[in-house]
Parts: sequence; structure tokens; C-alpha cells
Amino acid sequence: MFKPNFRYTNKMVRLLTRISSAKEVILNSPLIPMWEISLRKQSIICSAHSSTSIEGNKLSLEQVSDLAQGRKIMATRKDKQEVLNYLNALENIADLSKGNSFNPDDILYIHRLVTRGTLDNPADCGAYRTRYVVVANRLTGEITFRPPENKEVPGLTKILINWLNSSEAQELDPIMEAGIAHYEFVRIHPFIDGNGRTARVLAALILYKRGFDSKQFFCLDDYYDSDRPAYYAALRKVNQNTGDLTEWLEYFIEGVMASIESVKQRILKLSGERLRKSKQGQIALTERQMRIVEFINQNNRITNRDVRTMFKISDRAALKEIRKLVDLTVIKPEGKGRSLCYVLA
Repeated sequence: MFKPNFRYTNKMVRLLTRISSAKEVILNSPLIPMWEISLRKQSIICSAHSSTSIEGNKLSLEQVSDLAQGRKIMATRKDKQEVLNYLNALENIADLSKGNSFNPDDILYIHRLVTRGTLDNPADCGAYRTRYVVVANRLTGEITFRPPENKEVPGLTKILINWLNSSEAQELDPIMEAGIAHYEFVRIHPFIDGNGRTARVLAALILYKRGFDSKQFFCLDDYYDSDRPAYYAALRKVNQNTGDLTEWLEYFIEGVMASIESVKQRILKLSGERLRKSKQGQIALTERQMRIVEFINQNNRITNRDVRTMFKISDRAALKEIRKLVDLTVIKPEGKGRSLCYVLA
């Protein structure tokens, strides 16, 4: 039986408490209901960009967004396929999460999703490695990690799955469970390629299945991509003799905190104090209306011309968007004639 070795530190407890508080703010925001689809879409695009970028994919966030919307981009076939695969995996999290338990086939299926059409040997897609691999520094060639032998991989993966299905794992905070599974999966290194992406989808699946991120609002991979050396350094800090995960888990929880805080700050910026405390409860705003509110937060005011330019719509259509927000008492007019603009109510 897998027995993760770690200790709770004051830093962990403090971060987990802050995460819980921030999550409540996000889920209780008056702007969430009609904006859930947009938040989820942005999170999935961000995750697909960051997770593939960590492993060398060259697509920009804008290109990933274009791909997600079915637009054509100029890039290598492999780079595009890696991103499309990751988008597909995250879009199908709900299907992956059916039932409360995990099984080894889930791991193989995730790997098949993220590597389809990208490996030199198609037979390696969704199959445990049959030849030995090492993890090396791409620039120097220095070997940084030696994973277990091929013959050990199926057994070690099954042991990890059994732990995920145990009461011990399910009694942990989902963030702790996801962090432990993320590291152990990377340590086992079950596949020829795509281990990091599979590990990150597995962590997202755990958070989804355990109810922590059932709406898929949070882009956890962006934190790792923003400082890749720190991500790999945190993985290497685990002592191979003792298996002490404490420092890695502190880093992992910091990543979750950064993601949660980013979403929280955007929500607060968009909603404002008046909306958060509104007696009307949750206010349903469309994505366009949210962008108008965000523009005002950044510029203190907005005009009809700003709205026309922002959405490339007619003067009449822009006025219609503005009037909806005025009717909701989210914004109010200020000035007259050519000086007419709109500010937060």
C-alpha cells in the first residue's frame, strides 16, 4: 500500500485556509451564474496553453484560444495537435469522473487523449512504456531523474490507483490528494512521453471528482509555466530515499492559491462592492456586459463609442448593451451630450 510521507506545516495550513476563503468568495459572487461558461472556457484554454508550454509547445495563448474556437493558425502539426488533445481531455473531465473510484484504465485513457497523433510510435499512445527512459536536462543532457524499471510500472500505477480509492486519500483535503498523486505519477513515469501532461490532467480530475473544482474555474498549470525551473526544482526536492513530499506539497498548494486568487481578484474587480452585497442576490450578466464592467473598472468610465469599438457593433446595438446595465442599476449615465459617459452605479 502506498503511504505518502509528508508533514503539515504552518505554511500549508495557512495556504489551505486562504484557498478555502477565496473559493467561497468566487462561488458566492453575484456574477457567477451567467458567466460560468465563460470562466470555464478561459480556464481550459489557459490550462491547455500552460501545460503544453511547460513541455516545449510553442503556441501562444492567443493561438490556443483561436484553436479552441475552431480558427486556423500557423504552427507545426504537432504543436497544434498537442494543444487540441489537451483541450479535448479537459473538455471531457466530466466523462472521466463518472463514479467515485479510479482505475488503471483511466490513466491509460488520459494518456491516449493527450498524446493522440503526437508520438513517434503510435503504439506508445495509451500504453505503458516498454523501454527504459531517463529524465534529463534538455540543454546540458545531464540526467536529473531515473524512474523505476519498465516491469515495475503497471504494479506501481495500480498501487497509486488503490491509494486514490482508499479512505485515507479521500479523507485528505482534495488539494493534498491531487498534489501527492501528481508527484507520485511523475515519479513512476509510466509512459515514453506525455507524463507531465497526464499527471496534470490527473490532478485536475481529482479536484473535479472530489468536488473542489467541479466547475473548472481554476487554471492551475499557469503557475507552473510562469516559472518552469521552479516547477522542476520543486519536483526534484523530494528526497528519493525518504520520499518526503512536504516541500513539493507546499509548492503545489502555492500554485493552487495563485490560481484561486487570480480568479477571485478578477471576480471582485468585475463585481464591485455594490454587486457583491446586492440585496438582489446573484445578478446575471452576459459576457459582453462583464467586459463592459471590467472596462469601467480599468478606465473609470465608458462611452457608447468605446462599446462600439470593443465589440465591433453598431451604435444602436452598443446603446442596447448599455441600457441593459443601466436597467440593472449596474452602471449609470454621467454628463450630457458629447460628454455623456457611463460609470459604475
